[in-house]
Amino acid sequence: MTKLALGTHPFLLGFEQLERLVERTAKTGNDGYPPYNIEQTSDASYRITLAVAGFADADLSITIEDSTLVVRGRQGEDAEPRVYLHRGIAARQFQRSFVLAEGVTVGAASMENGLLHIDLNRHVPDRVIQTIQIRKG
Repeated sequence: MTKLALGTHPFLLGFEQLERLVERTAKTGNDGYPPYNIEQTSDASYRITLAVAGFADADLSITIEDSTLVVRGRQGEDAEPRVYLHRGIAARQFQRSFVLAEGVTVGAASMENGLLHIDLNRHVPDRVIQTIQIRKG
């Protein structure tokens, strides 16, 4: 018995990129840093919230690369060296990626109390019913 790959099933025409998308999503970092929430704020909008305590706006970048939302954080060096007796607040660089579905756009981003909020909007197309005429001969 031959096992069909997800993107090559005969009923899924035009979905060849689906398998590549699943593979790319599986490869994104799963180290858990920084922690994040994803919430649905309406039928057509979402909000991603990342806990980025200690990062300034200038330390963060948000880009869209090939239908992937990429959030990067890199803290600058302190002008004055510090001596820590205990260092429990992570100060490492990070990259967190989120694959966006077709029709999802990034609305706005804001920082509040050490939380980075990124709003996403989904364009829901109108349902289209199309009749195809059959030509003779």
